[in-house]
Amino acid sequence: KIKQKNMQSKYEVLGVVGEGAYGIVYKCKNKETGKFVAIKKFKETDDDLVKKTRKRELRMLQQLRHPNIVDFREAFKRKGNLFLVFEFVDRNLLELLQTKPNGLDPNLIRHLIYQLCKSIAYLHTQDVIHRDIKPENLLVDNDMNLKVCDFGVARKVLQGQGGLTDYVATRWYRSPELLLTNGVYGPEI
Repeated sequence: KIKQKNMQSKYEVLGVVGEGAYGIVYKCKNKETGKFVAIKKFKETDDDLVKKTRKRELRMLQQLRHPNIVDFREAFKRKGNLFLVFEFVDRNLLELLQTKPNGLDPNLIRHLIYQLCKSIAYLHTQDVIHRDIKPENLLVDNDMNLKVCDFGVARKVLQGQGGLTDYVATRWYRSPELLLTNGVYGPEI
């Protein structure tokens, strides 16, 4: 259930931490607990496809719980805008890579890949495919814990299910299965 509330009454907005095709992500402080959160505000739209995407993401987040998936806290509406509240994670993998021009330590790489594999394995047990795994959607905290985020194009799917769009995932990260299967694919993408 989505509550109607005033974001400023519970959260202090500290700044913008990201912006995507569908919305803006703010770093905020919960005034009651003093903890930081990330709040994704969806851009206003009348586009039915965008509204469907928002609903799908919200449904996914409400049912997914895993240490390597960003923790969804709540959703609320204000003045027709949908807001999703998440745990705040310090940076994404792209930002981490940009701070290390000579690359990451091999042990850290193995640690991050292991966590990514655990999160994807969990998603597959839930019959969910993310469809947009990329460095910007992999959050990394100060303890190097990795968390998958952005479930806007994720969906429940059964192996070999047809009729799925092949226009998902960021161009540079599209898998061969996505490029060559004409909308019939499963968890491998």
